[in-house]
Order: sequence, then C-alpha cells, then structure tokens
Amino acid sequence: MHNFLPIAYFEGQFRDFNDAKISIATHALHYGTGAFGGLRGIPDPQHPGQVLLFRLDRHSQRLSTSARLLNYDLPAETIQSVLIDFVKKNQPQVSFYMRPFVYTSDLGISPRLHQVEKNFFVYGLELGDYLSPEGVSCRISSWYRQEDRSLPLRGKISGAYITSSLAKTEAVESGFDEAILMNSQGKVSEASGMNVFIVRNGRLITPGFEQDILEGITRDSILTLARDLGIEVVERPVDKTELFIADEVFLSGTAAKITPVRQVETYTTPTHRPITTLLRDKLTAITEGRDPAYDPWIFRVAL
Repeated sequence: MHNFLPIAYFEGQFRDFNDAKISIATHALHYGTGAFGGLRGIPDPQHPGQVLLFRLDRHSQRLSTSARLLNYDLPAETIQSVLIDFVKKNQPQVSFYMRPFVYTSDLGISPRLHQVEKNFFVYGLELGDYLSPEGVSCRISSWYRQEDRSLPLRGKISGAYITSSLAKTEAVESGFDEAILMNSQGKVSEASGMNVFIVRNGRLITPGFEQDILEGITRDSILTLARDLGIEVVERPVDKTELFIADEVFLSGTAAKITPVRQVETYTTPTHRPITTLLRDKLTAITEGRDPAYDPWIFRVAL
C-alpha cells in the first residue's frame, strides 16, 4: 500500500489527490501516449524546514524533451516551477518520490499526436528503498528491449513500459527480484527500469547510448562521480557472459539509487564491492546535501 502525498497538480491547479481523476476514455490510457519523469526528495537532515531535490533541472529538462516527442511544447521552466510549488503544498516530512506525467488528455479513439489535447499532472508518494540495499537477484529476460528506430527511447514514453512490466513479472514469478533485458543485437541493455553497470579489473563499464538504453540521470551522475574519483570509465557494448564473471554488478535509477546485484541467473557475484560501495556512499552524501563540491546538483526548497 502506497502512502500518497495529499496534494496533486492536475489540469492546471493543485487539488486533493483523491479528486485528481481522468476519464476512462482518455486517449493516453488507450495508446500509451504519455511520458513521465521521476525524482526523489528528502527533508534536509541538517536544516529542518527545508527539502532537498536531486538534479531538479535535469529531470525537468528530460521531461520537457519527452513531451516534445509527443508533439507537446512544455518548457522545462514550467515543469520545474510546478514541482517546486508541489513540494511546498505537500510539506513532506519523510523521503518521497514525485511523478510528473505528460499525456494526451483528449477523449477519443484515433491514435495520433496531432490535433489532440495534451496535459500535465504531478503526484507523489512516500518512498524509502525501492529495491533491497543488500542486493538483488536478476534473471536474463526472454523479452528484448525495444529499438530506437521503432520507439523514441530518448524519452520515458509510458507505452514502452509494457516490456518492462512483462520482464519484471517474469523475473519475480520465476524466483528473481529483477530482470535484465538484452537489445536486439544480443547485448546487455538495461533492467526493467534501471541502467546496468559492471566492474571488471577496476574499470567501471556500462552500455552506451547506442545500446537502446534510457539516458538515465542517475547513470550520468555516477559516470561523473567515477571520473572525478579517478575510476576508469568505459561506455561500450556488454555481453551477457560478462555479467556472470564481473567483479561487481549494480543497477542505477532514481527509485533504485545504486543497488548491488548479488546474483545473475545461477551465478553469484562477489560480496566485496569496493567501487559500488564508494559510489553509493558518495551519491548518498550528495543527495543529503553533505558534499559541497556537488552542491549545484541539489535544489533546496524552503517549506
């Protein structure tokens, strides 16, 4: 059971979460013609009455870009302003997650993006650990990640997540926590809603954008941190068998943060994870406002 924040932004105004409802005839509900973002916020551990948002500008820009793929002009500045007001209205006292969503809000049955009304809403919920911080088990999914030539993967298009849903359920119902999807070329792409990293011989390796991955904001943050810490970073195709023999494997995402992988199929990964631990501790310190060097990544909202 989720604990939703009491106030939502819907149809241009803030209202009670329970009153923010769409029609069963809503266009996006039928055709997946929506796109979403997701970002975390926490009450500032050092300054009561203040909330910290991680990389608000990047999240707002990515959703604006996703909206453009739906033929919807929604400036990043508008999204950011609504999200700030959303936090002020809800006055969150625990760690939470915000879900902004753009969608075709018309009532109709014609699949199209032109001459159809679009809209934008935001809701939120309390959220601690999305996946176990102790580590997760993963299976290689029988479902393949879509290709950018058939679906715009540079945006978080809601319709694309049918594949993620199929893969996640397949994994859980077969005794695993999470799924890792290959792309059409047989290379590692991503997990059901997270990017994938491996460590081999002290190098941090992750699939590049050409592997049909989402351009993850947490992924980008990790790559920056690793380079700043002097860790060699390689973005390249990753084979399935590399997951089995890697020194470390972890998943990254807004909800997942940095989550170690303790098992892939029947192969267990080493329990000593120095690079994963270093990056996770560094990212935690940044999101909690304890690392002045990365202060530009944190937006502070006074309640």
